[in-house]
Amino acid sequence: MQFLTRASPWRRLLDNPQQLLTPHSILLAPLDEVFADFPQALDVAEIKPWQLRFVRALQQMDVPAWRISQLISDHNDWLYRETINKSLAEMQANGWGEPPVDFCVLQLGSAARHESLLRPDQDNAMIIEDFPDARHLEIDTWMQQLGEEFTSRLDAAGIPLCNGHVMARWPLWRKRSSEWLKQMRLWTSGRIVKKVQLSNILLDFNPVFGNAELAKQFQAELNKMLPKAHGFLNEMASLLDEIPVALDGFDRLHGKCNDAPHAQALNLKQQGLLPLQSSVRLLSILHGVSAVGTRERLVALVTRQVLSPMAAEDLIQALNQLQDLLLDAQLESLAAGRLADSWVDLQKLSERQKQLLKIDLKLIKAFVRKVRKNFAD
Repeated sequence: MQFLTRASPWRRLLDNPQQLLTPHSILLAPLDEVFADFPQALDVAEIKPWQLRFVRALQQMDVPAWRISQLISDHNDWLYRETINKSLAEMQANGWGEPPVDFCVLQLGSAARHESLLRPDQDNAMIIEDFPDARHLEIDTWMQQLGEEFTSRLDAAGIPLCNGHVMARWPLWRKRSSEWLKQMRLWTSGRIVKKVQLSNILLDFNPVFGNAELAKQFQAELNKMLPKAHGFLNEMASLLDEIPVALDGFDRLHGKCNDAPHAQALNLKQQGLLPLQSSVRLLSILHGVSAVGTRERLVALVTRQVLSPMAAEDLIQALNQLQDLLLDAQLESLAAGRLADSWVDLQKLSERQKQLLKIDLKLIKAFVRKVRKNFAD
């Protein structure tokens, strides 16, 4: 745990209230120097150090970790748009011409939920406007080239290629609108674990570039299709049992990952965030919620009277706390010359932090059990 003494710009707000006509220079002062050096080049050697400075400046402004996570995600959105625009320009310069049909690039997973921290990777897909089969070779070749171009540029910019190949450069994640619907009908047709796992990857999606109407129409069709896929949803619920929170049978903090770096290491993403995000996703699918972010989904479930405001607020606060712990751990790892990852060292947490973490994980555990009761085994 790090103890930081820093002056908050908010404490200068009332230094001279009569002359406070333009608060920008006071409140945003920590960001002025950071944005003066905003990297325009899509180069990881410039982008990663800048993003770290950006996070530190936001902390100096007392911005909470959950909001910092959204802003990191917004910066990653910008990187997506820049890499795709540059890829389109290069393709046109090399004789590929304009896009033959409309398309929409989707971010998936934490990027789509705007819950990224300091070690994102690429999870993306592409929806292509429907076109005649006779033009498949022409159009899909064009879109494959774009997928390869922009994912390579993202990799160079510090958002690494996905080891699981969940990227628009691959045919499984690049399809026409009608093909995506056909694919989802296939994936949701029964209780097949691999198909449910692939669906879980896709179902947190957010349009980041192109014709967003394609994504909106796809989501509308999914909202009609998924609540009726009972066997599929039951299998999705059963998979929650495979991602338990980091508590033992007596509700004591306990990591269970075989690849843990040491005995006191806890994978907060795998054993905290993921169970919460997955169970909220499942409940949202059941009730036709279109929101993607975990917070937004919880709010939507309150408006549908699925959750009480108090229950949703408890889970949102648990999410906030987990992101706060994970961001601190990632910053500490980077400062020590290591890679940012999902591990939190319990030995470095205060007694208060450990007690709060235990409370939050118990809340998540109880919520997962409640969600499971909606589905048959």
